[in-house]
Amino acid sequence: MSTGDPATNQHKPTAPQILPYHIKKNLADRSYEKRKSAALEVEKIVKEYSSEGKKDPQRINMIIRVLVNEYAYSTQANSRKGGLIGLAATAIALMDDIGGYLRFLLPPVLKCFEDQQARVRYYACEALYNITKVARGSVLVFFNEIFDGLCKLFMDLDMDVKNGAQLLDRLTKDVVAESESFDVEKFIPMLRERIRVKDPFIRQLIVGWITVLDSVPDIDILVYLPEFLGGLFDMLSDVNKDIRQQAYSALQEFLHEIKDNVKLELGPMVGILVKQCEMKDQFTRLTALCWMYEFIELGKFKLLPFLADMLGVVLLCISDEEEEIRLKANVTNKRLLKLVESTDEKFAIKTLLTKITTHLVNKYVPTRLASLQWISMMLAKKPDTIIKHLPKLFPSLLDTLSDPDDKVVRLDLKVLARICINKEHFDIVLNNLINRFKCDRKLLETRGSLIVRQLSVLLDGESIYRAFSSILLKEVDLEFASLMVQTLNLILLTSSELFELRGLLKNSLTSTHSKGLFIQIYQAWSHNAVSTFSLCLLAQVYELASALVEHMAETEVTVGFMMQVDKLVQLIESPIFIKLRLQLLEPHRYPFLLKSLYGLLMLLPQSSAFACLKNRLDSVSTLGLLNTQPAANLEAKKYSWTGSSSRNSKALAKGQIESIDVKAILTQFREMQLKHSERRKHIFKQHSLRRRQRDEKKRKKKIVDINTPAGSSNKSK
Repeated sequence: MSTGDPATNQHKPTAPQILPYHIKKNLADRSYEKRKSAALEVEKIVKEYSSEGKKDPQRINMIIRVLVNEYAYSTQANSRKGGLIGLAATAIALMDDIGGYLRFLLPPVLKCFEDQQARVRYYACEALYNITKVARGSVLVFFNEIFDGLCKLFMDLDMDVKNGAQLLDRLTKDVVAESESFDVEKFIPMLRERIRVKDPFIRQLIVGWITVLDSVPDIDILVYLPEFLGGLFDMLSDVNKDIRQQAYSALQEFLHEIKDNVKLELGPMVGILVKQCEMKDQFTRLTALCWMYEFIELGKFKLLPFLADMLGVVLLCISDEEEEIRLKANVTNKRLLKLVESTDEKFAIKTLLTKITTHLVNKYVPTRLASLQWISMMLAKKPDTIIKHLPKLFPSLLDTLSDPDDKVVRLDLKVLARICINKEHFDIVLNNLINRFKCDRKLLETRGSLIVRQLSVLLDGESIYRAFSSILLKEVDLEFASLMVQTLNLILLTSSELFELRGLLKNSLTSTHSKGLFIQIYQAWSHNAVSTFSLCLLAQVYELASALVEHMAETEVTVGFMMQVDKLVQLIESPIFIKLRLQLLEPHRYPFLLKSLYGLLMLLPQSSAFACLKNRLDSVSTLGLLNTQPAANLEAKKYSWTGSSSRNSKALAKGQIESIDVKAILTQFREMQLKHSERRKHIFKQHSLRRRQRDEKKRKKKIVDINTPAGSSNKSK
């Protein structure tokens, strides 16, 4: 039978006929007892109109209309209280027939949740409780409206209202739990909206409902998890410990369920986890990292589209101030690294490299190290693909060479070495490295040795020095070329990483390969006289060394030059030149060695270096240093290079000595040094005001002479 609408029913009885005058009067009375008594009478009347055989929906609607319009919506607080009690009594009387009347009963009750009077709000809560208790599952059609009302009640300042709201909340949860037709999809938008409210009471309400809905077997709320997952994570930073614990428990339960649900789409939740990893709260970041760690294992290659975003926050968390977060971020990073290493699936490499590159300038060392590890891994995995993006990546790698941390620089050099495996890119890397040294002299000073030594280990010292020599030979900035040669030479003479290269150079007179190596390096070393001299000592090319000493005496001796000579004297006393010092014991075999060192001694002023070298030479004076002229050797005259070591003498006897055109390479050295001399003169000229004035006068005179006609001077006379 139709229930009808109180506002539209025809031939309705009038209000006095529906509710006797004394009932209406008592419903608005100040006394609770009178209002309650009147409500009980209303209940009897409604029961009579809803009983079998006497069902009269029109009269029931009329009663509800009176209770709503004249009482629940009244401006008098007592009338509103009476109306609410009357509506609850009506619901109790209707029992199983209440479903058809809920759309009339609920709106006025819910409206009273916003009443200014705390007692009215309390009675509204009580009324809704009674209506829900009777209606049970039928009330879920209006669940969103009821939930909205619960949110208002939970934020109420009155304790009686709060207590009533909690009772209503528990009853509503029971109703939902026993229902088989709860529309969770309709509720999710409201849940998504309200979960962002920071009120602690609302948060407790929300977490409670999420937990209940998740526990109902017929409700698959896991599907809607992305809609409210962020809100749950936000609660982890709540000041209320209970809320944090409830939210964490709910998250842990969801994570457990996700592990058991292989079909669940994880992608929509990754963005939420990424955002949560950037939150200020440490507990939030740690929990989000734990989720991400599990997601990588569960989602595997399906998460590759989100790789860049995930890696971005993981790299940040690797340097977190909280140790537990750092540890979790490290294992998460390793799992991501392993995932990418083992996959053949395509992913956005450009986006990933862009993300990694931004972290190369991060202020924390662990983040920079992890970023370089990723680049190194990808170069090993997909070198051709990564090389395509080298123009954008390369500047950042070069900038990282200036990093204050040695570990970062070493790993950066490892990445550059991987790039250098390709011959074409080998030349590009070293050319750019030389240019970077030229532009950043501080980098050369502070990191030059480390960079050259590490590249020599990772690649090959010989190829590195050959490449540097070729580049420096063409260098137009002569000052920089001289400084660079000086640096490379010092590294060559002192670095343990270059012992193989030193061994090759020591065979310059007995090996064609070593001879070519010596000549190539020598040509570039000609930019710096002292470095060239020390290279000849290392290669045991003593005749050339003695010739160089004579040339050095003809050049301008600067403070820098003398400092280099001092350093060389110290190096002669180092283990690198043990063999040279032993050769001093055989002056008849190595006359040019003695001549070279005595010549070097004569270049030095009276100083500690002079005393050191003099003491060394004096220590072998008793062996007959004056008898240094080598015996005539007709066979040796056939070669442009006379034997200058015991090893060379043996090689000479077997006809194995390598011929070196001393005159040619000495000429090359002199020409290079002449360029340096001209450069110094030009610089001096630029800084000399007197020279500038003199040149200007000469220039003007030349112009006058050109413009003066021939014979004009005689005519003037």
